[in-house]
Amino acid sequence: MDAFFASVEQRDDPALRGRPVAVGYAGARGVVAAASYESRAFGVRSAMPSAQALRRCPDLVFVAPRFDVYSSISRQIRAIFARHTALIEPLALDEAYLDVTGAPSATAIARAIRAAIHAETGLTASAGVSYNKFLAKLASDQNKPDGLCVITPAQGPAFVAALPIRRFHGVGPVTAAKMARLGIATGADLRAKSLAFLQAEFGHSANYFHRAARAIDDRPVSPHRAHRSVSAERTYFPDLTADAAMHEALDAVIAAMWARVERIGVGGRTVTLKLRYADFRTVTRSHSTAAALTERAPVAETGHALLAGLLPAAQGVRLLGLTLSNLVDGRAAGDGQLDLAL
Repeated sequence: MDAFFASVEQRDDPALRGRPVAVGYAGARGVVAAASYESRAFGVRSAMPSAQALRRCPDLVFVAPRFDVYSSISRQIRAIFARHTALIEPLALDEAYLDVTGAPSATAIARAIRAAIHAETGLTASAGVSYNKFLAKLASDQNKPDGLCVITPAQGPAFVAALPIRRFHGVGPVTAAKMARLGIATGADLRAKSLAFLQAEFGHSANYFHRAARAIDDRPVSPHRAHRSVSAERTYFPDLTADAAMHEALDAVIAAMWARVERIGVGGRTVTLKLRYADFRTVTRSHSTAAALTERAPVAETGHALLAGLLPAAQGVRLLGLTLSNLVDGRAAGDGQLDLAL
């Protein structure tokens, strides 16, 4: 999806259309969760501190996130995917891999999906079509927003060779800087390095880099990827000091986490609360149950009970988080069947 959270807010509030929008909270400790394309023109990006975003774009409009709405739209989009294939591997609320091997035209499917998303949600999506996940992901970013890019087997090696190294998945600022020092600026430069050289410099990542530089990726699309845990957390400014305000803030964290739980289709036996004080001291409290929790209400009740055990707080609270772990298949657990550990 194109700037998913921000695009939803602009769709639902016409006054925001054409304006630089950030989903998140303004303030010294706020963080941008998503940025509209208008704000990206000023250098605003997701995960950027809100104060920095406002310095780059003084007219930036902050909108509080509505994760229940984003989750609902994500389910709509997933239903559109399912009209074309059962092999769907979600990466987040707004992104997924689809395996359409054997279809007459993957490109035609991509066009049909994008058209259906726009017709049924009023939002735009970009698609990448290729013969493996690595290239399909790269292609999906190539012509954003509202674009389509196809990379054929004949084009794959040349496409990767010309690619700036920073666009390789797993190459962050630190790795990119190290590669620059080693004279690696493009996929072609990376391909010129031997596996032994890459192993000496990058350890366990060497095999991935060696294969990616050659446009090789044998990973299957996995509809049932294993998840170790599902979590959400929020940072607050100013610090929370009242007990009632902390419980209210925790409700928003639970809503965000539960949207992810529903998307994945899991339950869990362990609920963990994370609390960070104003002095950055962090404490966690956990509670485990014999039976998996597959409904929001008992998870929320457990989270609030864990929070209550830490109140009243000796000082302000700057962060709250909640994690569900020891995961099981939510559908099997909910049907009273044997739990399938993930």
